Amino acid sequence: MFMLRQRLTKALLILILLSTSLAFAQFENPIQVRDASILKPPPGAKIALVEFMDLECPVCGHDNPIIMDAVAKYHVPWIHYSFPLPQHNWAFQAAVYAHWFAAKSMPLADQFRNYIYANQFQIDTKSDLRNWTEKFAKMHGMALPFVVDPQGKLTAQVKADQALGTRMGVHYTPTLWIVTNDYSHGKNYVQVTNFNNLFSMLDQAEARVGNRK
Repeated sequence: MFMLRQRLTKALLILILLSTSLAFAQFENPIQVRDASILKPPPGAKIALVEFMDLECPVCGHDNPIIMDAVAKYHVPWIHYSFPLPQHNWAFQAAVYAHWFAAKSMPLADQFRNYIYANQFQIDTKSDLRNWTEKFAKMHGMALPFVVDPQGKLTAQVKADQALGTRMGVHYTPTLWIVTNDYSHGKNYVQVTNFNNLFSMLDQAEARVGNRK
């Protein structure tokens, strides 16, 4: 009974935080990009989504299904960079786990991120995160090692993502850009600051570059 009450209290607090964060996000100023070198689609793609994400961020968790739906509809690559915020106590470790799964396969890492967002309200501590990560690994016929990053290589990858984001000017999450291979109108990228507009913005990008087959 106590655990249920604790979970309900946490869920209520997160909902309040999420409502406040979403309201604030509507007025968030776009990032003033200082280095746009990565803001381009991968080879062979006309449009892509580039996101800097924090797996503990409630707004990221709220917006993640919207991005998933957009990727499924428009068939565009979705490029992830880890940007765990210092105020989130398990976000950095979650990013390390995501990079561990990425070393197995990128689709597996994508599934892991979506899985963590879907269960975000039930994760309080790094121990909770470990338990949920072990469940995910087991679901995919894998065993999560006791030490996932013995040489610190995954930690270095997360820090490199953070450094890249900071160099670009990223300071909040989620930060998502629609990028195209069309440079005829100046900038080939636009930041999504209101996720309610994501589909219409992709329609506009598609009209410019003809992404549909």
